[in-house]
Amino acid sequence: MDAVGTAPRRRREMAAAISGAGRCRLSKAGAGRRPPPARVRVAVRLRPFVDGTDGAGDPPCVRGLDSCSLEIANWRNHQETLKYQFDAFYGEKSSQQDIYAGSVQPILRHLLEGQNASVLAYGPTGAGKTHTMLGSPEQPGVIPRALMDLLQLTREEGGEGRPWALSVTMSYLEIYQEKVLDLLDPAPGDLVIREDCRGNILIPGLTQKPITSFADFERHFLPASRNRTVGATRLNQRSSRSHAVLLVKVDQRERLAPFRQREGKLYLIDLAGSEDNRRTGNKGLRLKESGAINSSLFVLGKVVDALNQGLPRVPYRDSKLTRLLQDSLGGSAHSILIANIAPERRFYLDTVSALNFAARSKEVVNRPFTNESLQLRVLAPVKLSQKELLGPSEAKRARSPEEEGIGSPEPPAAPASASQELSPLQKLSSMDPAVLERLLSLDRLLGSQGSQGTHGLNTPRRERMVLMKTMEEKDLEIERLKMKQKELEAKVLAQEAVDPKDKENSSPTMLRPLACRTVTIAKPLKKAVVMPLQLIQEQVASPSAEIHILKKRGRKRKLESLDASEPEEKAEDCWELQISPELLAHGRQKILDLLNEGSARDLRSLQRIGQKKAQLIVGWRELHGPFSQANILGLAASQR
Repeated sequence: MDAVGTAPRRRREMAAAISGAGRCRLSKAGAGRRPPPARVRVAVRLRPFVDGTDGAGDPPCVRGLDSCSLEIANWRNHQETLKYQFDAFYGEKSSQQDIYAGSVQPILRHLLEGQNASVLAYGPTGAGKTHTMLGSPEQPGVIPRALMDLLQLTREEGGEGRPWALSVTMSYLEIYQEKVLDLLDPAPGDLVIREDCRGNILIPGLTQKPITSFADFERHFLPASRNRTVGATRLNQRSSRSHAVLLVKVDQRERLAPFRQREGKLYLIDLAGSEDNRRTGNKGLRLKESGAINSSLFVLGKVVDALNQGLPRVPYRDSKLTRLLQDSLGGSAHSILIANIAPERRFYLDTVSALNFAARSKEVVNRPFTNESLQLRVLAPVKLSQKELLGPSEAKRARSPEEEGIGSPEPPAAPASASQELSPLQKLSSMDPAVLERLLSLDRLLGSQGSQGTHGLNTPRRERMVLMKTMEEKDLEIERLKMKQKELEAKVLAQEAVDPKDKENSSPTMLRPLACRTVTIAKPLKKAVVMPLQLIQEQVASPSAEIHILKKRGRKRKLESLDASEPEEKAEDCWELQISPELLAHGRQKILDLLNEGSARDLRSLQRIGQKKAQLIVGWRELHGPFSQANILGLAASQR
């Protein structure tokens, strides 16, 4: 009986590929094509019987058929067996080297290509996950073997004379009760998991240690391993109470142009095992830890099911573990899942659950791609001469006649090529000769490929030259206006010195000196006195009275005299000075009486007099006596 099922595998792969392709971020080198799919590879390891445990003498419930398949007894029908087929199966007699060389070592080469890789150890508690990942001093596990080979590869590829310079850093963390804790630098705070604009998962504040040798790795990793949370249960004396994640980054920088950068990440994950509290006897804190472990593993199963079914939403954010494994399952990493199982019959249900999860996980499809970017090298600032800043026409006008006469017999040399004529790198004579030669070689290479010069370098420089040219033109215009202003000022001063009497009768067309700064001064408001009609008629009846009335004609307000014999232009030019003296004297006297005898309420009836000013006037009058005169226009008073 086959446990995989009879559903078409191709349909599940297409659904998983569609769900995983939306999260991929292609590099510039592979932006034009879709990255090839890479299925999650699954290996199953069967640990041997543990001495001193119940059922050590019973026959195993799991039996291996070949290097890729196994069978387990069917709990519904003891006469039948369930068959599973995976990428690799390691029996009881397999060693640590067999597992590492068969499943883990082949994916290390992808790190040097700028791609991600991950190794996950999954299984029930007591199945040997930590032994598979860490091992012992006599039998090292996956983590020490992978780090030893990876550091050797980086030393070989990043040596002298190689095109790439490589560096390796490590980080170590655990997920304990849905809290991300740093094991290299333990702190009580919970670290957050973020996602950058490219879709990469990162943890701000996580400690990174550079390593160059395996001794550096052991100096950081061994003390950090002792910080991991472990506890004793009925099934395991040193049971892992958290998920441990070792993150190794390989940064590559190209030594020559075009100075590319690559980054590969290796996730080595030791998952905590699922637990049955009835058999482990967990109570108190151990029960709470077991609940957090089972909850995160349940969400991990939901993520695998959602990827296989092609659902539009994959619940990565439902758990810190699945959020961190977003690249490993359905993302952009070459993933290896090592499912650890136990042969004892008391672990039968846990073994069947682990095999079913492994069978579903091998249907998940990832799409790895190269994380590559270009590093823009900042060139040294170049000092350009005035002829280089000006255009051809401005430079020709700026040359003196002697220079034109000398340079005219010799025609200019023809350009060597179109790329050299349009290239801005030909004028960078102040740079280092080696750097300049390298840039010119790149420029000629791009020109031979059909591009009109280096557009990426040419465009900013052209815009800068146009801007500097515009600024220089503006400066020249300002200097010309200043010289013209000085000439006009000198001309006006000379005219005033020759004929000071004709200053008023000077021609209106004469230009005045330009002011350096125009200052706008607010003009005083024009005021008119409103008089009763009877008083105006009485004054009109007297032959010596001259009263001016402000009338409105169209859109302009003009002052017309009642005497028709006076010209209209005179009344319009100085209407404020032709108010009747008797009327002014009457108004001044009325205001003066109000200032000397009126109360504060009466003073507020005057223009520009408020409550505060009225109180000040009354206080001043009581202190210094009555006012002697008043100004009818400004409402100002003075005392003698």
